[in-house]
Amino acid sequence: MSDWGPVLVTVILFVMLTPGLLFQLPGRQRYVEFGNFQTSAVSVIVHSLLYFSLACVFLLALKIHIYIG
Repeated sequence: MSDWGPVLVTVILFVMLTPGLLFQLPGRQRYVEFGNFQTSAVSVIVHSLLYFSLACVFLLALKIHIYIG
């Protein structure tokens, strides 16, 4: 059986944490902006750190596994 948990978690986190898609942290005018479809270098760094930390929490600490097959 193959473990699809890491694949599913990382794809969902990647879509949710794309800077400017749902939210941007830090924003251009405010600290948090929602749905502005713009990004900056600082925002990309912040979102990549959030992505890494949440992926580690979900995959290593919570040990999410989804077996298909």
